[in-house]
Amino acid sequence: MTNLSSSSPSVSLPKVALVIGANGVIGSNLIQHLLTLPDWDIIGVSRRGGMDRERLRYVSVDVLDENDTMDKLGSLQEVTHLFYAAYQDRPSWAELVEPNLTMLINVLNAVEPAAPYLQHVSLMQGYKVYGAHLGPFKTPALEQDATPMPPEFNMAQQQFVEQRQQGKSWTWSAMRPSVVCGVALGNPMNLALVIAVYASLSRELGIPLRFPGKPGAYHSLLEMTDATLLAKATVWAATEPQCGNQAFNINNGDLFRWNELWPKIASYFEMETAPPLPMPLDVMMQDKEALWQRMVEQYDLEPHPYSDVSSWAFGDFVFGWDYDFFADGSKARRFGFHEFVHTEQMFWDIFDDLRVQRIIPG
Repeated sequence: MTNLSSSSPSVSLPKVALVIGANGVIGSNLIQHLLTLPDWDIIGVSRRGGMDRERLRYVSVDVLDENDTMDKLGSLQEVTHLFYAAYQDRPSWAELVEPNLTMLINVLNAVEPAAPYLQHVSLMQGYKVYGAHLGPFKTPALEQDATPMPPEFNMAQQQFVEQRQQGKSWTWSAMRPSVVCGVALGNPMNLALVIAVYASLSRELGIPLRFPGKPGAYHSLLEMTDATLLAKATVWAATEPQCGNQAFNINNGDLFRWNELWPKIASYFEMETAPPLPMPLDVMMQDKEALWQRMVEQYDLEPHPYSDVSSWAFGDFVFGWDYDFFADGSKARRFGFHEFVHTEQMFWDIFDDLRVQRIIPG
């Protein structure tokens, strides 16, 4: 990695990204995008670490541990851009605040004093800042819309960064995607993988692919965010001066309803459909581990643990939205980000990739 100890402010500095949450669906796709850009070095941070390669090295850190964070990150003087995408799940909205705020505080306390050339801190948020997780909310949501009553960890993080940034030379941005879809294992929020594994199990059982959510959710209007699109937008916002200290909704740019997309998903997997039937996947899939292990052997799949390929509680959460779920993404376009993704094609590409990687049967 680049050593900046002899650099001065008059020298054009290389860009060094510190990606917190490097193995998640957001962080891993962000790293893959940064690797396509020749002027970036990357440091990936997660508890599991990773395999180093040219321009990328991993640091294994428990950022919930203040001492471990300071010990591992407190000497990274070369960092110019901090991308924060770590997340700790908890059983209630209130319980989410303390660990997720603590991790961010630990990271910034370690990195900011050590990195004299820090230019930008990027926060990864979501539509929870609009109260989307609580029930029907104003749509399309706008970045300036009122936030819900606390507790809400995304806004707690943003308020901390806003206060920390006062009088500093670095800026911040807050990226607000919808449901993020990409390929990453062992992640608690991965809808595309939920659908792919649910379809594979249903097909193996010889049953139709039923929409398992609430009846109203089948007809609601919603949107998705492709992980690669989000990565591009995140780097754009972190490097465009006019985007400093701004929040941006980032979505694919189109809308859909499950009642139109679900039959097409069934067709992709060469399955029949049947009328929707509300059933909690987190309960219905508890006894499917043995079936999955048989499928791994029969179809020569990669031997990933069942827990790494199933995010059933998150699937239940998304399939339970019996209300419209979308935001206005025009602010990013007004500021200069014009890329978009066709959501149907996004799903087909992810499913194809899951097959190529032998995560699901081909």
